[in-house]
Amino acid sequence: MSNEITPFRIEIAQEQLDVLRDKLDAARLPAPLPGDDWDTGVPVHWLRELVEYWRTGYDWRAAEAELNRYPQFVTEIDGQRIHFMHIRSVEPGATPLLMTHGWPGSIAEFLDVIGPLTDPGAHGSDPSDAFHLVIPALPGFGFSSPLVDSGWSRERIGRTWAELMQRLGYDRYGVQGGDIGGAVSPEVARTATDHVIGVHVNGGPNLPPIPFPEADLPALTDLERDRARRINAFVREEFGYIAIQSTRPQALAYGLVDSPVGQLAWIMDKFREWTHPRNVLPDKIIDRDRLLTNVMLYWLTGTAGSAAYVGYAQADRWGEVPADSGVPTGVIAFAHDVCIRRYCEPSNTITRWVDVDHGGHFAALEEPELLVSDIREFFRDLR
Repeated sequence: MSNEITPFRIEIAQEQLDVLRDKLDAARLPAPLPGDDWDTGVPVHWLRELVEYWRTGYDWRAAEAELNRYPQFVTEIDGQRIHFMHIRSVEPGATPLLMTHGWPGSIAEFLDVIGPLTDPGAHGSDPSDAFHLVIPALPGFGFSSPLVDSGWSRERIGRTWAELMQRLGYDRYGVQGGDIGGAVSPEVARTATDHVIGVHVNGGPNLPPIPFPEADLPALTDLERDRARRINAFVREEFGYIAIQSTRPQALAYGLVDSPVGQLAWIMDKFREWTHPRNVLPDKIIDRDRLLTNVMLYWLTGTAGSAAYVGYAQADRWGEVPADSGVPTGVIAFAHDVCIRRYCEPSNTITRWVDVDHGGHFAALEEPELLVSDIREFFRDLR
């Protein structure tokens, strides 16, 4: 295995974009179901308008140029190609920070926080809060593909990220993430306890019991009871996508890899359910160009199946309660999030917990300023 780190640029062939345009031109949308609302999936009338914008208004080349403004690299770790951004701060004393996305996200989630985190002085904040950023794509996601083997549990990804930081020459660093990234980040600390100075997660490092036992409700606070009830509502109303992705990811992939509209609908369903407030359309909360760039990173790389496989096919491992690394851990829980502190404490040394009454699952996209502020405050005393 080579430890070589190779510069990388995203350069999508025009032929691929032409194929996308042809597929969007010829897209066949289903007939609306009665009511044509979000209860049965993405409404046809809403998706049709977004597809039209994708076809005639969205500019991939502009998005590609935005991504390529940041230094990118690939390296092979444990047999798997890993693609990552590596943005060094202008501040020489900056703290290295590894940031991990989730599903159905991508490295594009972090575009709005890169500037404030790496160059706080240029964004009206204290230069001493600066970070060097390492932002990898999870194995099987985006350009960290194709997926070469199975077994990409949170523990294995944590070991891989620790190796990546060692190759980059970082001896002391922090980790941050949400969704899958929120589960992987503590594993980096368990693997490299002597090197990770702090773990920061949005949405919690692990989830409460699913489904949540009714007998445990009386012991909870009102806020925690609301989260527990939403967990059970999720099991009743939304669990189907996990059942499919964790059992038949390849069967699903045939439709999503071939159909950009199918890929768009699959991802937009989650962005509507998991952004906050839920009754507001996702493209009114997150810029639609950013939404489409995220979808493009799945469709252009054909990774619907491998991303589903890594994210959910290891579900039995994700449910385990690991040992506490002892590394200080900070949590910011937004309004959509369902983490409950007492279920996180047995396996994490929680030193900061912030509950917020707004914002959703996609923190870096929905509430970038608040996320940046919380990251800065958490790591300020750990540098």
